[in-house]
Amino acid sequence: MPITTSFMGLLFVVLLILYFLSAAIKILKEYERGVVFRLGRVIPVKGPGLVIIWPIIDRLVRVSLRTVTMDVPSQDIITRDNISVKVNAVVYFRVIDPIKAVTEVEDFYYATSQIAQTTLRSILGQSQLDDLLTKREELNAELQKVIDFQTEPWGVKVTAVEVKNVDLPQEMLRAIAKQAEAERERRAKIIHAEGEYQAAQRLSEAAEIMASSPITLQLRFLQTLTEIATEKNSTLVFPVPIDLLKPFYQKLGKGGEATT
Repeated sequence: MPITTSFMGLLFVVLLILYFLSAAIKILKEYERGVVFRLGRVIPVKGPGLVIIWPIIDRLVRVSLRTVTMDVPSQDIITRDNISVKVNAVVYFRVIDPIKAVTEVEDFYYATSQIAQTTLRSILGQSQLDDLLTKREELNAELQKVIDFQTEPWGVKVTAVEVKNVDLPQEMLRAIAKQAEAERERRAKIIHAEGEYQAAQRLSEAAEIMASSPITLQLRFLQTLTEIATEKNSTLVFPVPIDLLKPFYQKLGKGGEATT
């Protein structure tokens, strides 16, 4: 009996020592920091690596410093031009002050999520639909600035906010498709009119050149005959310009005068 009692006592002491060692020795990873409360008061941040605390009187809270990717659920938003849309987003943030993240807010992840949802509805509700579709980068920057300002007292840094999807009603999608089609038709008509204008301008310049130099018109006429001759036609009928025969008439006139 004495041997058994002493053995049980020794075993109890060994188990107690192992318990205290397991409670006192903590290992924090490179991206983790430990916020230690000693008798309810915060002491300097511990980690990374091996951390030793006093069991019972110390309590360690692990805080990750890695960037967190958080999806913002789809929010029903009415834009400034009274169009109802559903918008979701993604927020990237990380803890830069572990003590504030633990002491200033109960759950910084949940609080950041709620701030992101309310800010998304507030900022996008002040924008028009065209801005929401075309000025996405500016809205992302404004969302990041507002959310980061509100989470700064919690030791949380919002690095980026990206609007992911904008779900529009079916009638609005049809209206946008019609608008895009009308815009394409307008551009096509403008391009066609510009081409007609340039062609008319070139023809006017060519007419002026031919009017100032009759030989140019004759060369163009001969070129046209060459192009026609390349076709497999057995008979060609074409008018002969008077200017082309004018030198022959002049020679004939001089010859008749000489004979007379």
